[in-house]
Amino acid sequence: MAIGAVGALAGAFAHPVSHAVSVVFSAGWSWACFALLVGYFQRSKVWAALSASSASAVGVTVYYLLKALSPVDPIGQDFAAGPSGGNVLSGIIVWGIAAVVFCAPLGLFGNLARTPGIAGLPFRLLVPLIAYLETSWRLDIEAAAAGPAVAFTWSTIRALAVLAAVVLVGHTAWRWRTRHNSAEVSAASE
Repeated sequence: MAIGAVGALAGAFAHPVSHAVSVVFSAGWSWACFALLVGYFQRSKVWAALSASSASAVGVTVYYLLKALSPVDPIGQDFAAGPSGGNVLSGIIVWGIAAVVFCAPLGLFGNLARTPGIAGLPFRLLVPLIAYLETSWRLDIEAAAAGPAVAFTWSTIRALAVLAAVVLVGHTAWRWRTRHNSAEVSAASE
């Protein structure tokens, strides 16, 4: 629910920082991150998928209801041309269905990201990958219309996504090496 509220409410203010917050919390990668985190904290794979999709659907509903109460389009975006057609109900339906369909597997992947070592690494790399691809696409397609503040926000997110991926790979490699070195030391001392 919080992701929908923050994304919608931050866009209602004219301050550049609140607009950047709105861009971050309205982007697809942040919703993917939310679904992965919901799944990560569930013990059951089935519950991870169900809770991620239902939590995301609730977040979408909150987002569009709050946008209707404060109808300010983010800079550079024309909501009349989008799938919602400016209609709150159609936005909730279209993006609610998308949340259920896409966030269920993301919740499952979040649960699988708990797997230690190299086996869980691909699932842990999903959010940086999605963030990198989405921001790259937005920079190529929408940057000119969105303005320099939004382009800077997307560029920063893209750089942070690369940094996060490097840290995740490095941490996994370090943990793998540490485990193998400690096993060799234990075997040598016996």
